[in-house]
Amino acid sequence: QVQLVESGGGLVQAGGSLRLSCAASGRTFGSYVMAWFRQAPGKEREFVARISWSGSSTYYVDSVKGRFTISRDNAKNTVYLQMNSLKPEDTAVYYCAASSLGAGTNARDYNYWGQGTQVTVSS
Repeated sequence: QVQLVESGGGLVQAGGSLRLSCAASGRTFGSYVMAWFRQAPGKEREFVARISWSGSSTYYVDSVKGRFTISRDNAKNTVYLQMNSLKPEDTAVYYCAASSLGAGTNARDYNYWGQGTQVTVSS
């Protein structure tokens, strides 16, 4: 069982930066693939980025490549999402997710979820 708690969201102007954190409970954090998803009002939940259990492999949706960076610190049971050059279209609730099922990009691939943190980018 893994419990996830996100933090770091907020209001930022376009072009600005935010760093999201996701703190996980449980002794087996290092064995999970971790990911960030986001959901804008009236839209489906969207995959943003994922990172392998070791941190050696990452994958991003095209719309954030070159702007966002996912990382993890297994000693601190924490995964991060550094978001730079933010755009108004990045506005959404951002969710942290953990998977013991594999390294997919679909929400169905993830069996643990945080409560979400709001990111709002003003133009």
